[in-house]
Amino acid sequence: MTQVFSGLRVLDFTTTIAGPHCTRLLADLGAEVIKIEPPEGDMMRSRLPQRNGASSYFGQLNAGKKSVVLDLKTPGAVSAVKSLAAASDVVVENYRPGVMQRLGLDYPALDGINPRLVYCAISGYGQTGPSSALPAYAPVIHAASGYDLAHMAYQPGRARPDNCGIFIADVLAGAYAFAAIAAALHQRTQTGRGQFIDVSMLESMLGLTLSEVQTAQFAVPPAGRPTYGPAATADGFIMMAIASERTFQGLAATAERLDWLQDERFATFMPRRANWGALMDEFEAWSTQRSTAECLAALDTNGVPASAYRTVKQALADPQLAHRSALAEVADDGGTFKAMNPPFRMSGSAAAAGGRAPALGEHTEAVLREIDKNI
Repeated sequence: MTQVFSGLRVLDFTTTIAGPHCTRLLADLGAEVIKIEPPEGDMMRSRLPQRNGASSYFGQLNAGKKSVVLDLKTPGAVSAVKSLAAASDVVVENYRPGVMQRLGLDYPALDGINPRLVYCAISGYGQTGPSSALPAYAPVIHAASGYDLAHMAYQPGRARPDNCGIFIADVLAGAYAFAAIAAALHQRTQTGRGQFIDVSMLESMLGLTLSEVQTAQFAVPPAGRPTYGPAATADGFIMMAIASERTFQGLAATAERLDWLQDERFATFMPRRANWGALMDEFEAWSTQRSTAECLAALDTNGVPASAYRTVKQALADPQLAHRSALAEVADDGGTFKAMNPPFRMSGSAAAAGGRAPALGEHTEAVLREIDKNI
């Protein structure tokens, strides 16, 4: 099947997670992604798990790309990049603002060489403004955006923010960058010109706090127990989403408590929100007498969205993922490993992780030889 970005060439100057996530999505859809690495390589090459010196963490972010080693502090390397840019469609970088300008490889410099170039810069706070020069990684952005304290507000009795090990801001900013690049490429078909894209991790994270952005502006009556939290069973916990009148009715039917539908504490949304703790106490009087599996079966029968709490290892074993071919097998110098394919399927285009993650500098000679041939 033809891939939607076949024939597209991307110069990838990114490192760590946000930029590589974006460019791997481009590679997954058929783009030729040339990852420009310093002589020491992307820092993610050292991250665990390591197998025979190859990081599968790095591999899942860079599957399907080519690796070219260039020391951008040397004139020859900068000249090579400019030659590549002349024959490329997209540049993606996630250096701190100003770095690419100092190297002579910023958007104005490359736009002068190739006006069709779509140039995407991902940074913590955006390319301009009073915070633009601040260094940033995802955990810092989680704190700066208000996300961590917003999350903590849903944990009654907690006074200390959570530790961070899942880098939401990186993955989110990478996904926004991917979408913006696709939009700019579409506009290029109409105008013939590329453009500059400025992606802010801070603004990406604020985009997650939908209700909190509004409650920061307008007063909302305080709630009791958070609406979305664990409900105890006889052998664990489940998560339910009682997000509509229909699902509330299903909850009442599940617990054999149709009296809730006339109870003035629960019958309508606002009193139910204020008395959510009491409602969950009454529900748990039912659920704690039953296993997690029994609770989930009853909730499903009554149309209530619910799940057990699973580890990632348990989630990866879900037959639904196998049905959708959600995992790809990727090879690198350490052997093979599984990586997630894109979470979307396209009826007219293949969308899947590339079959190999490159060794450091694996494609340098071939790519530079092509530049020499075309000059």
